[in-house]
Amino acid sequence: MNPKNQPFDPARRKFLGSCCAAVGATGMLSALAQLRLMGAVASADNIRPALGNTLTAEALPSDFKALVCLFLAGGNDANNLVVPSDTSGYGAYLIGRGALALPQASLLGITPRTSDGHTYGLHPSMPELQSLFAQGKFAVMANVGTLCVPTTKAQYNAHSVPLPSQLFSHSDQQVEWQSSVPDKAFTTGWGGRLADLTNAFNSNNSVSMSISLNGQNSFQVGNNVVQYSVSESGAVSLTGSSAVMTTAAGVRTKAQNDLLAAQNSNLFATAFAGTTAGSVADSAQLAGILGGAAPFATTFPNSSLGRQLAIIARLVAAAPQLGLKRQIFFARIGGWDLHDQQVVLGNTATGAHANLLGDVSKSLSAFYSATKELGADNQVTTFTASDFGRTYNTNGDGSDHGWGSHHLLMGGALKGGDIYGRMPDWTINGPDDTGRGRWIPSTSVDEYSATLASWFGVSATNLPVVLPNIGRFAKPNLGFLG
Repeated sequence: MNPKNQPFDPARRKFLGSCCAAVGATGMLSALAQLRLMGAVASADNIRPALGNTLTAEALPSDFKALVCLFLAGGNDANNLVVPSDTSGYGAYLIGRGALALPQASLLGITPRTSDGHTYGLHPSMPELQSLFAQGKFAVMANVGTLCVPTTKAQYNAHSVPLPSQLFSHSDQQVEWQSSVPDKAFTTGWGGRLADLTNAFNSNNSVSMSISLNGQNSFQVGNNVVQYSVSESGAVSLTGSSAVMTTAAGVRTKAQNDLLAAQNSNLFATAFAGTTAGSVADSAQLAGILGGAAPFATTFPNSSLGRQLAIIARLVAAAPQLGLKRQIFFARIGGWDLHDQQVVLGNTATGAHANLLGDVSKSLSAFYSATKELGADNQVTTFTASDFGRTYNTNGDGSDHGWGSHHLLMGGALKGGDIYGRMPDWTINGPDDTGRGRWIPSTSVDEYSATLASWFGVSATNLPVVLPNIGRFAKPNLGFLG
C-alpha cells in the first residue's frame, strides 16, 4: 500500500471491491470500471490546484523508463509491412499474395544486422521508419502471436496441444494479446500486472503511472494500479465543468464539489463520490501540465495517432513533476480489418493499408524525435500489438483474419536495425501455414512481452508474476533490448 496514492489508494479499491461484493451487481462493477477511467478538467475551486499554464521540462531521472503500447486494432496485414525482396523470397511472396502483392521496385530496402539468407524491404509508405532502421532506432519482431505452448503444424492439425481460445476472433484475440494469458478467462492485462509490480519505483502517485490515450483497454487492467484516461487533446472534461471561471461556472463547480464532499449512507454513492473527486483533482493537475506550450519543437501529424503520441511525449516530459520514474502508455489506431479495399488493384502501393502505415511511420518518427529532444530517447520504448495478422492469400482486394504477425519496436535502448525471431515459410499450406497463409507464430506474445518487461525493471524471478505462462517458452529474453 502506498499512502501517497490518493486517487488510486489500495484501501479505497478494497472498499470499492467490498461494496461491489456486498451488492453483487455486474452493472455496478461496470460503472466503477468506467469511473476509474474518468478525467475531468477542474477549476480553481477543485480539491487540488492545477500547476499553472506553463510547462518547463525538467531533466528526467537517469533511471526513468516508459513503455508505449501502440495497438493496431483490427489486425494489421504485416505480410505487406515487411516483404522479402530477393529473387526467391519475392517470388514466393508474389505467388502467395496474388493481387495484394506490392511491386518489388517499390519496396524500401533495409539491411538487417543479422541475415537469414533473404533481403527485405518495408512498405513504400514508411520511409521515416526505414531511416530509423538504418539509424538502429527501429527493429522488427517477426511472426509473433498468441500461444498457450510452442506449437507446430503437426500439433495444430492433431489438436495435441492447447490452442488460444477463439483463434481468429477480433474481441478474443485483442484481449489475449493484451493479457498474454490465452488459456484462461480474463482477469488482468500484462501491462496492469507490470504496473502493479513496478509502481514502487514511483514516489508520488497523484496521477497513475498507467495512462490510456484511447479509452478503456484490457492491457492496463491491474489489481492495484488503475489505468487513467486522457484524450488526444488533453485532460478529459466532466460535462458541466469548466476551466473558464465565469460566474455560472464557479457556482456550478462549487455545487459539484459540495455534492462530492457530502456524507452519504449509500455505499454506491460514497464510492461514486470518492472516485469522481479523485478523478476531478487529478485532471486539474494534468490540465495545468498539458495546458501550456509543448516542451519540444517537433511537429506531429494532425491525425488521431499523431495527437495521441504528442500527448504521451508531453506526459513523459512531465514525469518529474508527477513523481514518476515508470510510466506505461496505451495508444490505439483502428481501421486495420481490411477484408476489402486494402489496396487499389493495379496500384497496390496505395489504398487504405498504405494510408494507415504512412500515418504510423510519420507519427512514430515524430514521437522518437520528441523523445530525443527531451533527452528521453534511450528511456522510452515503443512497441506495437494487434489482434492478429492476416491471410497471405487474398479474397479480392483485401485479406482475412490470420494468426502470427510482424511487429514494430522503436527507441534508443533497442538493439535496432535488425529483424528478430524467425520469418515464416511463405508457402501456402507449407510448414508454417494452418490454411490460406495463417502463420503459426514462431514467437509467443509471452516472450515478446517478457523482453519488454525485463528492460522495464522486472527481475527474472518476478517475470512469472507479469507473464504467468513464460516458463512454457524457451526464450524469456529475445535480446532486442539492452
